[in-house]
Amino acid sequence: MSCATESGNCGSPAGQSDLSPEIWEKVKNHPCYSEEAHHHFARMHVAVAPACNLQCNYCNRTYDCSNESRPGVVSQKLSPEQAVKKVLAVAEKIPELSVLGIAGPGDALANPQKTFATFRMLQEAAPDIKLCLSTNGLALPEYVDEIVKYNIDHVTITINMVDPEVGEKIYPWIFHEHRRIRGHEAAKILTERQMRGLEMLTDRGVLVKINSVLIPGVNDRHLVEVNRAVKERGAFLHNIMPLISEPEHGTFFGLTGQRGPSAQELKTVQDECLGGANLMRHCRQCRADAVGLLNEDRSAEFEEVDEMQPIYDFEKRRAYQEKVDRERLAQLAAKEKAKELAIRENALDLKVLVAVATEGGGRINQHFGHANEFQIYEVSSISGKIATSFAGHRRVDLYCQGGWGEEEKLPSVISAINDCHAVLVAKIGACPREELRNAGIEPIDQFAHAFIEEGLIGWLSDYRTRVESGRIEHRPRGDASIRQGAYIAA
Repeated sequence: MSCATESGNCGSPAGQSDLSPEIWEKVKNHPCYSEEAHHHFARMHVAVAPACNLQCNYCNRTYDCSNESRPGVVSQKLSPEQAVKKVLAVAEKIPELSVLGIAGPGDALANPQKTFATFRMLQEAAPDIKLCLSTNGLALPEYVDEIVKYNIDHVTITINMVDPEVGEKIYPWIFHEHRRIRGHEAAKILTERQMRGLEMLTDRGVLVKINSVLIPGVNDRHLVEVNRAVKERGAFLHNIMPLISEPEHGTFFGLTGQRGPSAQELKTVQDECLGGANLMRHCRQCRADAVGLLNEDRSAEFEEVDEMQPIYDFEKRRAYQEKVDRERLAQLAAKEKAKELAIRENALDLKVLVAVATEGGGRINQHFGHANEFQIYEVSSISGKIATSFAGHRRVDLYCQGGWGEEEKLPSVISAINDCHAVLVAKIGACPREELRNAGIEPIDQFAHAFIEEGLIGWLSDYRTRVESGRIEHRPRGDASIRQGAYIAA
């Protein structure tokens, strides 16, 4: 099962014309499986699966925690009945909710009774919501029939290695066939069962996304091999995520000083996998009880489960989806028009990164100071044609603090996007505008509220003209290994 696109990134720009009708119907409103959909649709995780059947050196599951944003963390554990009630309440308040997933806080398939009871009740109560589960894959081969039975047509498997020598550095132990197994044997059993489960799912027509945690010095060079192996077995997407290893989280890697990768290191490994399994670059490494769009978490709004009296409004949800369909058509038309206007023979070849501040909807609609992340796009002009592709996102400290800018935050924000040539925003104050220019990053607000691709193409077309005319000079900036550009006044 493949979904090759011109850019090779099905999880990023693939649209209806890139996929078969059957697959497009499955992914078009799924914010994790379609980069386009994540601008419009929300996901929700319910924490019904606390137990786990293996230990990862990067994981420390935390319960009753509301101030951390990482996998394995939840504010409260739910029964299947509570989970269904909460989903219906969220769907009433958030009509853009399109996907319900079980992602822990342990492993969905180490808690099969609770997991499948939740899916069974949801299938009856909210049949228009897509069902997903995440698993480490150890127990997967035993439950493929159950997954298919409940129409769970999206499954995520975390696969960090296909070589047990790498795996024993990541997994201290697994619990399999009523015994705890350690070391090389544990990693060997795990990878064999992961590969078998992946093959079984794809043979049954289930879309499978692979999550891999990039651990510098452990599996960073190995992930190209992982990408190749999962592609051969039919994986739909490969999501390579950075290790989260702050010591305060209490993980083995965090306490032993294992660092996570830089944004540039992450992009380098992702780029080395191009041509293999299609890549997802818009993951936010969600909590196990996340609610809302991928770049937000509204779970705190829905903690009083027992007090909820939900009313499932199917018509309201359908009206929202029809509105998104119209917006997508307008977005595509604007992008194609901008590309057509930007085509020019004998134009300068360029490739740069651009940061975008957005609140969703696929538009440049956020104030610079209100952004807690920037979406990063690669924009190129090759043989006179301009193209855009999603490259990832960068979390940043919030600069605006209720009407005033916190100046000490600005250097860290600029550092997060220092390999970008420009930042597109809805609005920006005089101070950050000046500091960005001093750092060699163009602050651009002339495309406020335009579609993102429309603004990117418009900006690069203008930038290309300025470079060609000699008004500015194009120079490398940031990490030279990713060969981006910067401008200085000529």
